[in-house]
Amino acid sequence: MKYFHRTSVTPDAAVARAAEFFGARLTPIEEAPRRRRFGGTLGQLTVSVQAEGGHYTLVTIETDQPGESELDKLAKRFLTVVHTMADPAHEPRGAY
Repeated sequence: MKYFHRTSVTPDAAVARAAEFFGARLTPIEEAPRRRRFGGTLGQLTVSVQAEGGHYTLVTIETDQPGESELDKLAKRFLTVVHTMADPAHEPRGAY
């Protein structure tokens, strides 16, 4: 599955938060300037960030699992964390 989120958070901040968030749950496999790949018993996940349109960052997460797997729920949860970084008033909701 592939998920994305456009945010005002800087690419460096988003990638650092991804390393922190997923690194606590999965094993780091690959580390590049704007890309991180993680793996574990749940599957593999790749986080990519890129500057887009001047003030925005596009955060893309790809998993090797079908939709609604535990890894996909974790990916969606991370996108909620990124949203909260940009808008601290945002209240995360949902079962992921």
